[in-house]
Amino acid sequence: MKVRPIAVFTALVALAAPAWAQRADVVIRGGTIYSGADAPPVIGDVEIAGDRIVYVGPARGTAAARVIDATGKIVAPGFIDAHTHPDTYIRSPDATARLNLPWLAQGVSTIVTGVDGGGTPDVAADAHKLEASRIGTNVVPFVGFGAIRARVLGADDRAPTAAELEQEKALAARAMCEGAYGLSTGLFYAPQSYAKTDEVIAVAREAGRRGGMYDTHQRDESSYTIGLLASTREAIEIGRAAGMPVHFAHLKALGVDLQGQAPQLIATIEAARAAGQQVTADQYPWLASGTSLDASLVPRWAVDGGYAKMIARFDDAATLARIKTEMRDNLRRRGGKDSILLTSADQPWTGKTLGAVATEWQVDPIDAAIRILRVADARGTEPAGAGVASFNMADRDVDLIMQQKWVVTSSDGSDGHPRQYATFPQKYQVYVRERKVISLGDFIRRSTGLPADLYRLDRRGYLRPSYFADVVVFDPVGYAPRATYVNPRVPSVGVVALLVNGQVALENGATTGVAPGRVLLRPRPAPCA
Repeated sequence: MKVRPIAVFTALVALAAPAWAQRADVVIRGGTIYSGADAPPVIGDVEIAGDRIVYVGPARGTAAARVIDATGKIVAPGFIDAHTHPDTYIRSPDATARLNLPWLAQGVSTIVTGVDGGGTPDVAADAHKLEASRIGTNVVPFVGFGAIRARVLGADDRAPTAAELEQEKALAARAMCEGAYGLSTGLFYAPQSYAKTDEVIAVAREAGRRGGMYDTHQRDESSYTIGLLASTREAIEIGRAAGMPVHFAHLKALGVDLQGQAPQLIATIEAARAAGQQVTADQYPWLASGTSLDASLVPRWAVDGGYAKMIARFDDAATLARIKTEMRDNLRRRGGKDSILLTSADQPWTGKTLGAVATEWQVDPIDAAIRILRVADARGTEPAGAGVASFNMADRDVDLIMQQKWVVTSSDGSDGHPRQYATFPQKYQVYVRERKVISLGDFIRRSTGLPADLYRLDRRGYLRPSYFADVVVFDPVGYAPRATYVNPRVPSVGVVALLVNGQVALENGATTGVAPGRVLLRPRPAPCA
């Protein structure tokens, strides 16, 4: 780790505190500072007054109500998680859960939500509700194509009428005017998978006109339907036609048919970038994806209309035979019965592979999967215990994607997968320290300043005077994951302190009880009335 000499640092980086900041509330003293920019680290202090950074530079003896000794520690902007599913926490009736410990313990101060097409069109009302309930992390909201389509068309496999398409477009436009950062899609998932490209473009164009980003869980990350490369080209075309940047969620080559295709995937994106299009991606540092058993195995046509209709198809012998044939091929894509780990909490099969459950029940693995899918949730609207971790990626693909300059860090953190609790320290320990796939500077840059730039976050992602004081202090040796696939809900360790908007939200791995998170609504764009 090369540290820039203090004299050079003073000349290039240190800025005097504004006149209104006569003293600091917090001084983070003597740490190795990574600013979030693509620059070498320096040793010095970070001073904070209220919710802002007021000074970054050599120690100058500033008095403060609170001093955090960062000697031998790394000081960086709070991490920004580009793709999350945190509803179990930030929408919990439990105030302690809303502090969002899984992310705080990783050093994450800001999370991007509403992804995979799930973000509510009611952005302003939802933001007010979240802030009123008091949350631990900042939230960056997207509006979801799936939520829009479901509100207008329900779960049906059909195209919208002209009037319905206008309703979809109006919902997207309103959400952007209320502060969404763009439109997210999850075109792999029913009922979004039923939408043709032109429908997606029409809705996305409303977000593009208002300066939004197109964030997508693309239609196929594997070989389920149109294939990975065709799906990638479709997403790029949607962004081009809608006049908006394209951002690929959790970019990967998924399944045995696709392993080794990362070079072609990257070349497809690089070609679009070379042609002048803004195309980026995020990625999680795990070899197992996280999804649901029905999404991974059941063909899309079989879930048309929702859970109840899927079960009715299971009950028809001829239809079930067809479904099972396609499920067997999907299981092959995923790597077989022992590559599917069942992760939903508090079920008899939790922590077992599909193969192990099938052996225990003395049935075929597909029959075991169908038996699990028949167990409905309390509302009777979806499978109750069908979360899975699917081991279907290759190291060489994950490594190559991670090394691309346009790829940032995300967890895709969802219940039952260790990535919810451990993504950032996993990336640090495995891909920086152990395997040296990327450097420490790259790790911090891809987790701070670069995502802040992609989302155009106002004064976030960097340690600079006048910027919001989202700051993490972590132990370069002790910062590590503790969650595993079998025990996924174990907080990470090694974060000495995490400040969110100038308040200490986490100290030595424990929440402080303070809930300083904000919903970072995007400034109202010009086309809004």
